[in-house]
Amino acid sequence: MDWINALVQGIMLGGLYVLFAAGLSLIFGVMRLVNIAHGDLIVLAAYVAMVIVDLTGLHPLLSAVLAVPLMAAIGYGLQRCLLNPTIGKDLLSPLLVTFGISVIIQNGLLATFTADSRRLAAGSIEAVSLSLLPGLQVGVLPLLMFCVSVVLIFCLEWIFFRTRLGRAFRATSDDAEMAQVMVLDRNHVFGIAMALSTAVVAIAGIFLAIRTNFDPASGPARLIFGFEAVIIGGLGSLWGTLAGGIVLGVAQTMGAQISPGWQILAGHLVFFAVLVLRPRGLFPRMD
Repeated sequence: MDWINALVQGIMLGGLYVLFAAGLSLIFGVMRLVNIAHGDLIVLAAYVAMVIVDLTGLHPLLSAVLAVPLMAAIGYGLQRCLLNPTIGKDLLSPLLVTFGISVIIQNGLLATFTADSRRLAAGSIEAVSLSLLPGLQVGVLPLLMFCVSVVLIFCLEWIFFRTRLGRAFRATSDDAEMAQVMVLDRNHVFGIAMALSTAVVAIAGIFLAIRTNFDPASGPARLIFGFEAVIIGGLGSLWGTLAGGIVLGVAQTMGAQISPGWQILAGHLVFFAVLVLRPRGLFPRMD
């Protein structure tokens, strides 16, 4: 039963990693851009949610009503002002820009909020659990987190393959210059893609702030977990990202079942095993 419990908890943990990774996967799928600042944007969203809760008294989960559009606006502005001028010239320029954004976010948060660790209290929902079997329980908050991650992946997949905006994403991703000739504003399409990515980041940041402590230096670890989930699942594949997050979460909880020191290491080992055996990931996007 202990191993079954670890499996279930790993799946729930995978939901959080899916939220970390979904925006990263979307951006890579549209722009072929690896956003080094992605983890720091997640932490920024956590601080934004904290400020909203302090100012309005809203429940942390309800802070998404304000945090999501605010983070989407920040993402659109970053893309239009800083990233679009570098996209398409070479691979190094946008990487350096996102690295610079990461440094600015970290130091800005450090100067504003200090290095103290913070956390959002979500009340009784943190302690409520459901009994699945004798000796097997799952928390309502982790279950909610997992369900939200599945719904978000479904929505992103629907947007990408069933809407005019998704067709614009795919056309710009396949051939940005030809899309520009066909009267698609590449800069605006990329801006919308980043806005959508940072909207997902806002939800990830809220759940991060509720689930665990965070501080201005927490971003790189979130980036690693999100990046590993994307690579395990397959670059550019949203459903693959869901699978990758679950695999990573299960690997970590199974590792912790063996020894607490193995929790993070087990996830890294699975990541490297996938790189060796299936370099394109478990479910690579079919071009």
